[in-house]
Amino acid sequence: MNFPATLTRGLVCALAVWLSGCAQGVSRLDVSGPQDVHVDIQTESDETPLKRRARIRLELASAYFQQGQTHVALDEIKQAIAIDPAYADAYNLRGLVYQRLNDLPLARDSFKRALALNPRDADAAHNFAWLLCQHAQYAASEAFFAQAIANPTYTHAAKSWRVQGLCQMRSGHPHDAEVSLSRSQELDAANPVTAYNLALLLFDRGDFQPAQPYMRKLNNGPFANAETLWLGIRIERRLNNPDAVAALADQLRGRFAQSRELIAYEKGTFHD
Repeated sequence: MNFPATLTRGLVCALAVWLSGCAQGVSRLDVSGPQDVHVDIQTESDETPLKRRARIRLELASAYFQQGQTHVALDEIKQAIAIDPAYADAYNLRGLVYQRLNDLPLARDSFKRALALNPRDADAAHNFAWLLCQHAQYAASEAFFAQAIANPTYTHAAKSWRVQGLCQMRSGHPHDAEVSLSRSQELDAANPVTAYNLALLLFDRGDFQPAQPYMRKLNNGPFANAETLWLGIRIERRLNNPDAVAALADQLRGRFAQSRELIAYEKGTFHD
């Protein structure tokens, strides 16, 4: 069973944010700050036969993890680590697996081990930051987001700016959140999560006109849902655009007839 070499790091990077529902409650995590350690960048010529065997195991683990076969993925990760105990990417993926299994101490230890082995690993820094955010350790979380974003080779800075912004919204820092989300939007203007949350921040502080373009674009595209339509309705209502309100309500009624947003609209419960 063969998988492309790009699977491993790509899946580790892409899957982290989708784990937000896995960890329940707030627990204290033992963390240390980002380490200023200089480690040589590994290139293809550095791969020994042993490392190649470990990489193939980890690619299999990534594929199983993506398919939801968590325990099979964990077994492949264990085999990869047995082959190469210093394989930082394996510990990073192991952290995501344990996070999905809601084993927070092992998730924490896995991300810390990945970063100890490779302080340049921006994906691991991002994943650890997200774990910390989920458990209300916001200051520590921001330090690791900053570590990820500062890496000049990191290709997912827009994601880290976006998730940092969501964490800052959680922690009650809307101004910081707007700065982070705006930076993410500059790097990835098409992301619907960024657009929605920027519009929400603007709406909450009464800046309805600047919020309107974000929601009009989002609600006219493929990512519109009951939540985005509802925010669009509330924005247009505050801007006294009854035709736009009616058009959005028709979409809400036609596409999401059982939604709580439609119930709120029909009752006139706008909460604004």
